[in-house]
Amino acid sequence: MIELARRMSRVHTSPIREMLKVTERPDVLSFAGGLPAPEMFPVEAMARAHADVLAKEGASALQYGATEGFGPLRAWVAERMTQRGLACDPEQVLITAGSQQGIDLVGKALIDPGDVVVVEEPSYLAALQSFSIYDARFAVVGTDEEGMRVDQLEELLRQTRARFIYLVPNFQNPRGTTLTLARRLALVRLARDHRVAILEDDPYGELRYSGVALPPLAGLDRHAPVIHLGSFSKTLAPGLRLGYAIADEETVKALVIAKQAADLHTGVLSQRAVARMLETYDYERHLRELRGVYGERCAAMLASIERSFPKGTRYTRPEGGLFVWAELPTGIDAAQLLDDAMREKVAFVPGAPFYPHEPRRNTLRLNFSNRPPELIAKGMSIVGACAERRLSAAAA
Repeated sequence: MIELARRMSRVHTSPIREMLKVTERPDVLSFAGGLPAPEMFPVEAMARAHADVLAKEGASALQYGATEGFGPLRAWVAERMTQRGLACDPEQVLITAGSQQGIDLVGKALIDPGDVVVVEEPSYLAALQSFSIYDARFAVVGTDEEGMRVDQLEELLRQTRARFIYLVPNFQNPRGTTLTLARRLALVRLARDHRVAILEDDPYGELRYSGVALPPLAGLDRHAPVIHLGSFSKTLAPGLRLGYAIADEETVKALVIAKQAADLHTGVLSQRAVARMLETYDYERHLRELRGVYGERCAAMLASIERSFPKGTRYTRPEGGLFVWAELPTGIDAAQLLDDAMREKVAFVPGAPFYPHEPRRNTLRLNFSNRPPELIAKGMSIVGACAERRLSAAAA
């Protein structure tokens, strides 16, 4: 056996990715992965764009490309984000292999062994995994229905020298909550005053089904050190593996160097095809259709949880995104509940892996985007019945 680096002993395979090998079988009704609805992928538009690019500029599309990304796509991202409240130039945009690569590049560029990274509790599991590879230590800040507890963050920053703050401000993974405007303003003020960077991970920001759109953190204060990450995975298709990082030009240069060592550049064909498609594709209409479908499915899941889960269950009511977070009555271990549900071929993700320190084992994450309302109702009925049986057994 080949001897591995010592740091690998502190990093484990993602339990969610391992679980998906089983739970995403065709015979399993899965609410586990954060999967977009495949019937909403713009397959025909993407096919035409790829064919057009290959016909007109095939040699360039199949050649090596610039690490920073394809110029017209960077320009489109810069214009789009400026419209959303983050004024930026194409030179501030780096095209990545999904926003997950952006997370990894920031860890590579910013974290020295032993550095403290501030995260929400619970937090996005794959970010915790990525930062752990670079020997980060985690300091946790609680969350509530208004997102990260910025009052706790202020106290933590007085006591701890943090390298950066990582959060998902819009429809957080796993809880589905959104950071309020008041807390956004307080957060960027703290980052500026304490000279602590923010890593704003925003893959779901354009998937809002109710409420009012809020500005990106990176657009609220030009003096606050914020790196913004976005993705086409949730709005177009995850198989494209296209995302982007936006920061000041010096930070982008550092991320470019880190990316050169990783993969030289993101796939040129995908970049050119998406850029070509967006020249004529009605992207706003596509987003409206996504929001309509996902909003209906979110409402179906909330109604099904209310109807089927045990009394005393608490759950979030997201205004967008892909997930609902549930906290079951004390005494139910969600990992054991998953075993029960899987015997009836229904899957979800237990909440424990999303906690960097002390997990709440009676929590679970539920994805609603990948199933129609009637299957959501069926699945939640089965999970709820399994939970009721667990409670009855514990009381006996």
